Amino acid sequence: MPDALYTSLKSKPSGTTEKGMERVHAILSVARTIFATEGYAGLSMRKVASQAGISLSNVQHYYQSKDLLIEAVLLMTMNTFQEKLDHITTTKGKLSRIEQLNSAIDMFLEELNDPLTHGLFFELWALAARNAFASALMDTMILRERKAIYKLIRGMHPDVSDDEYMLRAVLIVAQVEGLMLFRYHKHRQKTEMQAVHAALKKNIIQLATTA
Repeated sequence: MPDALYTSLKSKPSGTTEKGMERVHAILSVARTIFATEGYAGLSMRKVASQAGISLSNVQHYYQSKDLLIEAVLLMTMNTFQEKLDHITTTKGKLSRIEQLNSAIDMFLEELNDPLTHGLFFELWALAARNAFASALMDTMILRERKAIYKLIRGMHPDVSDDEYMLRAVLIVAQVEGLMLFRYHKHRQKTEMQAVHAALKKNIIQLATTA
């Protein structure tokens, strides 16, 4: 099972068997789909158990509440993103840093085009406006994204300070996340979105490489 699954189990990762991890994978996959398509109100522990084909008590054994289940879904999603970023930076050592940054942005854009990923984050944003727990999860997600981008762009121009690069990472994340809302309007044409993606990548490269 991926490491991202283990880190979603805060309370009992070491004592979970392989069969248990299969249950965890089923639980999180079903919960992610329900939350992304039906929202917070549509998600229930009983519904997750029914669609995953396991008992309610089994779901509650791993995640004692709906909020903890949503937290685990988001944590697994963020960790999967991080694993993909790590793969880009560690296995593509022959690529220039700009090429690595381009690959990372392509990865983010590809993920944002996935309907379930889009639905997951869109529902989380909506929930964060009125729910302190969701707001804290959103803050954690954004902070991790900023740190990941900062590591990719830091030092690309010798005259740019670390503090300035952190600010630029904030701007890059804001642009990428803004596309999530932009994409929500279903009338957008594919050619228009491709042009927007190309413009975004150009702006990000400029932010990373110019003084």
